[in-house]
Amino acid sequence: MIQVKNIVKSFEGVTVLKDISADFRDGEVNMIIGQSGSGKTVLMKTMLGLHIPDSGEILLTSGHNLVTFGEKEMRAYHREVGTLFQGAALFDSQTVLENVMFPLEMFSSMTEAEMRDRAIFCLRRVNMPEHTFNLMPSEISGGQQKRVAIARAIVLNPKYLFCDEPNSGLDPKTSLIIDKLIQDITQEYNICTIVNSHDMNSIMEIGDNIVFLKNGLKEWQGSRHDICKSDNETLNDFVFASELFKKIRNVENI
Repeated sequence: MIQVKNIVKSFEGVTVLKDISADFRDGEVNMIIGQSGSGKTVLMKTMLGLHIPDSGEILLTSGHNLVTFGEKEMRAYHREVGTLFQGAALFDSQTVLENVMFPLEMFSSMTEAEMRDRAIFCLRRVNMPEHTFNLMPSEISGGQQKRVAIARAIVLNPKYLFCDEPNSGLDPKTSLIIDKLIQDITQEYNICTIVNSHDMNSIMEIGDNIVFLKNGLKEWQGSRHDICKSDNETLNDFVFASELFKKIRNVENI
């Protein structure tokens, strides 16, 4: 679990996060949603330790406060973190298998054979065909690249998984597959998964715990099931902006 308590973050005198408090739970897909400029990315980067907040606490499962970490503690924390970027962010000059092995080379003391076995296990877990293992990222599809990126993100068996717009650039069918994969891995390994998204399909499919931000403030927190029953007008304006989701809400409320 990650508990964010009264986080304030400013850049050049502009306050981007305004006294944010929220819980992000283990074994659930925790989603941060909101319009562009709402503070989603800054909040995620602050929980990753990439931004230092002006005030507040970020408490981890261990009870330690991330805000107080020095270089050694931060490195240990990042050993427990998996990240899935907006683009797959694979290394073009490395094969699929080498990409997944990379975090093990950086952070583990495994032998070459052990690293290879672990990477193959993770690639199989995300249903990558074995004939792709020695291909370059440019030789596989966008959806497969995201699968490889997920395999790389979980290869160190992380406690925390951060996903920044994981469905960016994918077609709707592939997006559903990636969503289901993230959900399954989160539950299977009891990971605290945090997803930054504006994809309403993803939010309504896998959002176990959703934090809605607007102008740097936490406007609302609840599950995907709670959304359809919410009387928060700001949330409703964001979620049900399209006619499709207005129809979904009407069906849910019947």
